[in-house]
Amino acid sequence: MPIYEYKCIKCNKEFEVMQKITDDPLSVCNSCGGELKKLITSTSFVLKGSGWYVTDYPSADRKNGVEKKKPATADKETKIDPKTDTKKEAVKA
Repeated sequence: MPIYEYKCIKCNKEFEVMQKITDDPLSVCNSCGGELKKLITSTSFVLKGSGWYVTDYPSADRKNGVEKKKPATADKETKIDPKTDTKKEAVKA
């Protein structure tokens, strides 16, 4: 259920109420009986994971930021250096 914020015009009290989307908005303050105004606030959820435009089609800046945050495991892996063969060939006598 969404949480809505209200502010009383008379006493300036602000509070949150959990309501269904289909519920009628509150109109009277419980504290002073004044008129309530429904506030518009930012959302509190974040779209995470794959399947969202922001993650599947990131901008160039976002791609660069993601690459910088990746752990540097590739640098720590042991790399095989091409060395000359150290085996001694059998000498025919």
